[in-house]
Amino acid sequence: QVQLVESGGGSVQAGDSLRLSCASSGYTYNCMGWFRQAPGKEREGVATIRTGGTSYADSVKGRFTISRDVAKNTLYLQMNTLKPEDSAMYYCAAAPGARLSCSVGYQDLFRYWGQGTQVTVSS
Repeated sequence: QVQLVESGGGSVQAGDSLRLSCASSGYTYNCMGWFRQAPGKEREGVATIRTGGTSYADSVKGRFTISRDVAKNTLYLQMNTLKPEDSAMYYCAAAPGARLSCSVGYQDLFRYWGQGTQVTVSS
């Protein structure tokens, strides 16, 4: 029923910026987030957003910003000053029922996932 579709990924050079988008259909959940997974590494939380606030992985604080447009039913991730270590498949996800647990440290609560969009940053 719920579908999440990411877009905006691409190949860029270190220092460049990208803005990822996640269009959702069906029921709109309050808790949404961005996760990423690089080859050979486990999936990690990048940023989450809910009515009460946002959370970010320490590695992206000050560089990435998560936001949402309620009217357009779209989630965004503005990524600035990209680094090669940011290269990964980025996924949009939703966590139904999450409250204070809507954070990058509770990815098990995210049940709905998009197909992912690739971000590659070269040095």
